[in-house]
Amino acid sequence: MAVSGGPDSLALLLLAHAACGADRIAAATIDHGLRPESAAEADFVAGLCAELGVAHTTIRVEVDEGNLQANARSARYLALGQWHDEARVSAVMTAHHADDQAETLLMRLNRGSGVSGLAGIRSTAEIPGWGGTLFRPLLRWRKTELEAIVAGAGIEPVRDPSNTDEQFDRARVRRFLEEQDWIDPAMLAASAEHLEDAWRAIEWFAAEDWETHVVPDSDQQGRGFRYYANVPRAVAIETIGRIITELGGTASRGEAARAFDRLWQGENASLAGVLAVPGTERLEGTGITMRVWRFAPEPPRSST
Repeated sequence: MAVSGGPDSLALLLLAHAACGADRIAAATIDHGLRPESAAEADFVAGLCAELGVAHTTIRVEVDEGNLQANARSARYLALGQWHDEARVSAVMTAHHADDQAETLLMRLNRGSGVSGLAGIRSTAEIPGWGGTLFRPLLRWRKTELEAIVAGAGIEPVRDPSNTDEQFDRARVRRFLEEQDWIDPAMLAASAEHLEDAWRAIEWFAAEDWETHVVPDSDQQGRGFRYYANVPRAVAIETIGRIITELGGTASRGEAARAFDRLWQGENASLAGVLAVPGTERLEGTGITMRVWRFAPEPPRSST
């Protein structure tokens, strides 16, 4: 599990220790080196783990310049992925909780995110940029509950000043939620959980759509696909994205959505080096006419 020394991750450590025992868990602390105190904080976690009999590893990473929080997150998950493989743990656990989930949902609502984004922090997922299982068992717990566990154990946790630094969007959203007595973060987190269920349903139907409605295009010598588009827009967007990937490109969901809209209106769509052409096809033996969209690498542009 990832343990930074903050109250959330310390509560995760204590809960896992109580539920599983010391021999079945291990902890890793990522030292980003962004604050002078970070090395001492990692040593603090190492000492606590030694008292509990839990195996512990400190991993020091370098964070690229630019978007500090995003780059730190990427470096952290890559380090945890490598540790996951080297330590041969079955899953990496993080201490994301209901308040984190509520903040994430509000931030993504404000950005106009689709169902995938509004599903928020997934309860289970792949370790970003690596693979392997990422498990977040505390998404139904409130932050106050986790802090009470740590306080009850007589432990003074680490306090990261970036959590209250309002140059970061999350800190501003956090303060906003704290000031609202009519918003229940636990209910926002429950809504995100329902949206996660909806998103997993879309993923399932998109996998079925790929298997049943996408075929190699014989007219393109195996370098293209025919897509018999007969599903709701949210599912078709996922299928379009997968077709683009199979043809060697990369398209965001927003780009795939715009391609869907053009194709639905009977217009060609071009994205990530792939040309999609709308049409219809009469199915043999049934007499049914279906919408069919053809995807193939774009032809080279003329230099003249």
